[in-house]
Amino acid sequence: MSAIPANTLAEATAAIDDVSSRIEEVFARVGHELGRGHLIFKELNQGLATLSEELAGAEIEGAATALQEIAARLSELAQALPAESALLATIGTSTAQASSLLKPLFKHIQMITIIARSARIEAASLDGDREGFLAFTQEAYDLGKAVQRSIEGCARDQQRLSEAVATASGRQKEFESRYGNQLVSESAELGAAYSGLRDQRRNSSQLAVLASSSTKKIAEAVGSAIISLQAGDSTRQRLEHVSHGLGLVSGSAPNLVPEPVASDDGARAICLLQAALLRDAQREFGGDIGQIVRALTAILHDAGSVVGHGRTLFGGEDGGSSSFLARIKQTLAHASTLIATCEGAGRSVDEALAIVEDTLAKFRHAIAGLAEASVDITLIGMNAGLKASHLGSRGSAFVVIANELKATADQVSAGAGRLRPVLDGIERSARELKELRVQGDPTQLTNLEPQILQALREVEAGNERLGKLMSRLVDEGAEFERLMNSAQGLMTTLGDSSAALPAVAARLETASAGALRPKPHAEDEAMLDDLFAHYTMERERAVHREFLQALGLASIAAARRVEAVETADDGIELF
Repeated sequence: MSAIPANTLAEATAAIDDVSSRIEEVFARVGHELGRGHLIFKELNQGLATLSEELAGAEIEGAATALQEIAARLSELAQALPAESALLATIGTSTAQASSLLKPLFKHIQMITIIARSARIEAASLDGDREGFLAFTQEAYDLGKAVQRSIEGCARDQQRLSEAVATASGRQKEFESRYGNQLVSESAELGAAYSGLRDQRRNSSQLAVLASSSTKKIAEAVGSAIISLQAGDSTRQRLEHVSHGLGLVSGSAPNLVPEPVASDDGARAICLLQAALLRDAQREFGGDIGQIVRALTAILHDAGSVVGHGRTLFGGEDGGSSSFLARIKQTLAHASTLIATCEGAGRSVDEALAIVEDTLAKFRHAIAGLAEASVDITLIGMNAGLKASHLGSRGSAFVVIANELKATADQVSAGAGRLRPVLDGIERSARELKELRVQGDPTQLTNLEPQILQALREVEAGNERLGKLMSRLVDEGAEFERLMNSAQGLMTTLGDSSAALPAVAARLETASAGALRPKPHAEDEAMLDDLFAHYTMERERAVHREFLQALGLASIAAARRVEAVETADDGIELF
């Protein structure tokens, strides 16, 4: 009968066999899941490479360029609004000034016709060369009436111009107050969309590098985990050896040849040896499990990082089809509506400019005619006055009338001179306004829309492919994560189970304790040597030697093992 209680040996053997069987099952499952996960991640990496190629295409570049151009145009339009409003205000002020100058000019011309009629009456009373004087006065009257009609036409055109400028100025101010900030905002949105598209192209190429790097890291981590999994078989063998040793003590070790029965001291020594082997095996196994769990954690982190980059690159937080392209289309739709509003508001400005150009042409023509007429009327008055002066006292009244005609013509000429710089100012302001209108012409912005929509359609054609691809990436990423979490959970549970082995070793040590150190007999030492011969790992042999040294014993098998190793080193070096 062994000195060790049978139930202690049975419980220890059962606990060790349970952990041993778990190791075999768990390591087989974890190895399978690691292999499957590695294949999935390779597919995941290929999918990310495809996604990268899709997003780095020329279509994205075309859309980005068009967005940049329309953003710049909207910004120019926003910047031009205050200048346009100021120029319209200047034109309005100059138009009002022109109106104030036309009124006295109109009175002076009316005065010419009145003076011409008076001269006609006076000419009729003259006896000498009455017809000549009548012809003079009729010519002055006709010139005055012609100029009067021209100025009356200018007055009507000036009124139409004032109304058009006032309307355009009012609409421009209203548009600026309502939409000026929106123009700036939409320009910024489109600029951000442009930057986003550029970032997508840059990030897509970076993603390919990242995916490749992560795949390499994951492959290394998987390889490291698989190598660590080999420790499972080593630990299982060591546990089997411990169970075999305990079986020798209990007499339950399976063997065709009856085994010798250990003495009490021999049984105690064998149990203490198995406890030491058990503690050492569990300590190394715990380190292996920790290494595998850390490798799985690193794999999960890298895989999650790659899928996360893919989701960010695609733009849909949930991996769905709502990508950054949808946001760009929405921004473009807002810009399109705003452009149409700009075009409507700018139409009144263009109409006012057309009226300004037409009115200025008429004004220039009228002023030119007015200048010629003033010279002609002045000459007529002078000639009539000289001729009348030869008549003596009978022509003195006509001379006075002729002088008044000349003086009034001079006032008309001076009035035309004051009007000319005002018209020059209106022309300059109109020219500057027209240049601004050409630079920020909404129709040019509208013409950009087909380019952008075409580019977006080309990109959107691949958007469905991107959506399906991203869904597959997310699904495969989730499957990969599930496998790795499962493997991690299995290893953690196994680690918890193996953590009970030191307690088993402690019970064996307690059951083998005695007042004196065990002194195995010669038959016991032979049994210890037989155990040594069963070892397959050098670590087991090292523990065995240390244990025997603690008892003051030397194993013949251990000594032979060391001698065999030394003899095997024959000095031959292999390269």
